[in-house]
Amino acid sequence: MILPRYGDSTLAELLSGVAAHLGVAPFDADPLRLPSARRYVVIVIDGLGYQLVRRSISRAPYLAGLLGDARQITAAVPSTTVTSLTCLGTAAPPGRHGMVGWTARVPETGEILNHLFWESAVDPLTYQTLPTVFDRARAAGVAVSTVSLERFAESGLTRAALRGSDFHGFRNEGDLELRVRMVAAAARRGDRSLVYAYERRLDHAGHAHGVGSSDWTKALAAADDFCSRLRDRLDDDVCMIITGDHGMIDIPDDHRIVVEDDPQLDAGVSDLAGEGRFRQVYVDHDRPEIVAARWRDRLGDLAWIRTRDEAIDEGWFGPVRDEVRERYGHVLVAMRDDWAVMTRRMEREMGLVGMHGSLTEAEMIVPLFLD
Repeated sequence: MILPRYGDSTLAELLSGVAAHLGVAPFDADPLRLPSARRYVVIVIDGLGYQLVRRSISRAPYLAGLLGDARQITAAVPSTTVTSLTCLGTAAPPGRHGMVGWTARVPETGEILNHLFWESAVDPLTYQTLPTVFDRARAAGVAVSTVSLERFAESGLTRAALRGSDFHGFRNEGDLELRVRMVAAAARRGDRSLVYAYERRLDHAGHAHGVGSSDWTKALAAADDFCSRLRDRLDDDVCMIITGDHGMIDIPDDHRIVVEDDPQLDAGVSDLAGEGRFRQVYVDHDRPEIVAARWRDRLGDLAWIRTRDEAIDEGWFGPVRDEVRERYGHVLVAMRDDWAVMTRRMEREMGLVGMHGSLTEAEMIVPLFLD
C-alpha cells in the first residue's frame, strides 16, 4: 500500500510550489524544490504512471533524456483523474476539496454524481468551494492560461477544480503543431505566467486497449513528441514541468468480481460508487463494520478494506472536513494486484481494460519531469 505524504510530495504540492516562486499569496513554500522561474508550463499527461513510463521509455526518447533526474511523487487517494486534478488545482488534499472519486454519493440529494461527466444539476462552484491556485495567481497579477480541449472549457470538472484561468481551447487533439503554438504563446503573456496543458489520449488508450497494447505505446510516443516540440518552441526562461495524474493496471476478465452476482458482497449495500479498483460502499440500513467484515471474508488478500472512519484515521485522504466526510462510502475497498470489483450500476466501467484508483505503486506513483 502506498499512502500519500500530503504536504510533502503529492500532486497537491505542485502548483502551490509554482505559486510560491511566482509570489502568489498565501503560498510561501515549495516542498518539491522546483526551479525558480517567472514563467512555468505544467503539462499533465493523463495516465502517465512512473512504472509505465519506465517500462516503455524506449518509445519516449524526450522523456528518456529527463528520466535520470525525474522525481517520484504520488497521486492522492483514490488515484483517479477527478481527485488528482482537483488536488493539483486547489493545492489541497481530497479530504479538504471534496472531489472524492470518479463517482460519489451527494449527501444532500442521494444521487451518484459522476464528477467527470457531471450529468447533474449540482453546482460545481458550491460543491467544490476552495479557491484554486489559478484564482489566486490571477488575483496576484500572473497571466494564467489553460490549453485543453475546447469542450472542457465549461465542464463541471473544470469549473470545480481548475477555474480561474484564461481558457484556450482546441478541437483536434492530433494537431500537435497548433497546440504547441497555443501553449508557447500563452507562456509569453505578462511578466509572470503559468500555463496548464492537458493531454488525455494516453489514458483513453489504456482504458480501451490496455497499457500492454500497441495503442497505448503509440499514445505515449505522441505525448512525448508533443512535449519535445513544445520544449523546442518555448523560450529559455520557461520552466516546463511534466507529470501524470495516476498510473494504470490491466485487469484480466477472470479477475473481475461483479457485486450483483455475489450475495455476500451485495448484502446490506445501499449504493455503490467509485470505480472498479476503488469501490465506495454506502451502507444505510446495516452497520458499516459488519458490511466491511463480509467484504473482508469474501475478498481476503485481494483488497485493502477499511470503514470510512478507519481510512480517515489512517490518513488516506488527508484532513477531512465535516461537509466532505459524508461523500465517502461507509466502506472503502481498494483492490490489490490486478483485481477489480465491478457493478452493473455503472455500465461505463464494464468495458474498460486498463483501470486505476487503488493504492498500489503502479497506480499511485507518478513522475515529475523538469526541463
